[in-house]
Amino acid sequence: MNTEYKENYRKLALNYFTFKAGMYTQLPLAGIAGLRITALDDEQCKVTVPYKFLNKNPFNTTYWAVLGMAAEMASGALVQMYSHKSDPSVSMFVTACSGKFIKRAVGLTTFICQDGLLIASTIQNSIDTKTAQTIKSHVEGFDKDQNLLVAFDFEWSIKARSKK
Repeated sequence: MNTEYKENYRKLALNYFTFKAGMYTQLPLAGIAGLRITALDDEQCKVTVPYKFLNKNPFNTTYWAVLGMAAEMASGALVQMYSHKSDPSVSMFVTACSGKFIKRAVGLTTFICQDGLLIASTIQNSIDTKTAQTIKSHVEGFDKDQNLLVAFDFEWSIKARSKK
């Protein structure tokens, strides 16, 4: 994996303006919901989502789909960082998702995925073996007091594309 490309992706994701521009052009609902990557390194990614009018459900909590979108971004950003401009290019696709809702999300929720090194090795294995790989990624969402609110598991299919 090219360290320069990884660093370039990290800078783009952590820059407020480039991230917002990317959200509104590539993931408009994530932009409207207010998702933001607040930390991204080799091992983990943190994504925040606010509780606000557009994100709430009739029970005055953050809508479950908004929470799921933020959780997917926390693991997906790591997959994208490690596959950014890889040669050969790498496809990524969520093949399964499950969530457990523990407490009400009524404020800023921070999602943390700590599977960066596992994701990196899975992508490299797909490139080396030229076969599709599957990885299960765990993401947890916390409130401002570090209380666990929600936990998601995503199964990603990773496949290095054939060079043409």
